[in-house]
Amino acid sequence: MTHLLPAYCTLTPATNLKPQVERVKYSSTYLPAVPLRPSRFLSKVPSSTRKGNIQRFHIFCAATLPTSQEAQSLSHSNQVHSDGSKPKRVMVIGGDGYCGWATALHLSNKNYEVAIVDSLIRRLFDHQLGLDSLTPIASIHDRIQRWKSLTGKSIKLYIGDICDFEFLSETMKSFEPDSVVHFGEQRSAPYSMIDRSRAVFTQQNNVIGTLNVLFAIKEFAEECHLVKLGTMGEYGTPNIDIEEGYITITHNGRTDTLPYPKQASSFYHLSKVHDSNNIAFTCKAWGIRATDLNQGVVYGVRTDETEMHDELCNRFDYDGVFGTALNRFCVQAAVGHPLTVYGKGGQTRGYLDIRDTVQCVELAIANPAKPGEFRVFNQFTEQFSVNDLAHLVTKAGEKLGLEVSTVSVPNPRVEAEEHYYNAKHTKLIELGLQPHLLSDSLLDSLLNIAIQFKGRVDQQQIMPNVSWKKIGVKTRTVVS
Repeated sequence: MTHLLPAYCTLTPATNLKPQVERVKYSSTYLPAVPLRPSRFLSKVPSSTRKGNIQRFHIFCAATLPTSQEAQSLSHSNQVHSDGSKPKRVMVIGGDGYCGWATALHLSNKNYEVAIVDSLIRRLFDHQLGLDSLTPIASIHDRIQRWKSLTGKSIKLYIGDICDFEFLSETMKSFEPDSVVHFGEQRSAPYSMIDRSRAVFTQQNNVIGTLNVLFAIKEFAEECHLVKLGTMGEYGTPNIDIEEGYITITHNGRTDTLPYPKQASSFYHLSKVHDSNNIAFTCKAWGIRATDLNQGVVYGVRTDETEMHDELCNRFDYDGVFGTALNRFCVQAAVGHPLTVYGKGGQTRGYLDIRDTVQCVELAIANPAKPGEFRVFNQFTEQFSVNDLAHLVTKAGEKLGLEVSTVSVPNPRVEAEEHYYNAKHTKLIELGLQPHLLSDSLLDSLLNIAIQFKGRVDQQQIMPNVSWKKIGVKTRTVVS
């Protein structure tokens, strides 16, 4: 049962139950004011947010409390493994999102004690921009309840904004995590390039949120291991091999190992560079232990856990703002839209299956960094150009009887369209990563998902409509 809580409300849980949120306060976040449709997931937004300036809105903290029938089994924190040890606690910030939801379920299934921290703001973005997931996604409360009914495993839920340090502090003290997996950032480069307000929001949300996490670990969980989702986009496309975080160079006869140079290509990617610098500094200054997972482009929708029930289904973005290349191409093929190759199509990046994302996070948690260590892992399994992906989807679509064509569209980004790209990615393999490579069967599965839900596709959202060069001051929507 879900309870929405007013500001400064204190929960009184049943006897012998640890509170899910001991003291709850609403958080305030600045966002662009654009029209909103009614949502069951969010508190009512004042009509003043429809004006053309930046307004403040409130996200109320909520907790999923036990029914009387669940009370006896909810004390998950008192469970022990067969060897007598308590399960490790993992806080997944951004656990309602694409990578975060799959990771939270995977870790829970591996007998970690999991808490999700999320402001649900990703759902708000969809409402603001008129977007929707290809796959229907249940509310976070229904998701967690379904997981409990299927597995008997509880996932704690803290709804609030990590940019509100009071909320984050109370959450950290309540849950006492051994590890924090940080997905809780605005993760789209195109979103950060829509207009000034979204660029500012992206940097404030991402950089300040991560700083708050670092300070919370320092003050309330000094042994906690931070696993931070970075991006391969921090490196850019240099004309030399990309190492894993550090590079050894010789200059004027002297040699040193230094952080690999960063060449971010959007306000989003710049925020991730700032994060990396802040984390590296606090590891050195405070002795924090941290692993930065520079992740490639993720594809796929299914993991072992999300396949257990329709209500556990993950989101599948196909639009020009949040959709990633392979997922977008599969949807375009399913609805008979030409595959949209940006420019020359030689842009090459690292890619990985969503099943490997959750596996990599688990490996990082199980093999934590040492106190004061800032590790960097390049998290991807294969490299493809945009043209490579278009060719693979065309072949897979033809096997399913689809007529697939490709069209070159003007590149909305500022990037090299033909370039050298060779990134190292050995550290996670050495820890035991067993990759799911992009196979014909995986492409077939993705295309069949796209075909199954093609009635939900809004073709107005397929073409790119966010330009790096045309970003301006005035707040705007991106609906065609």
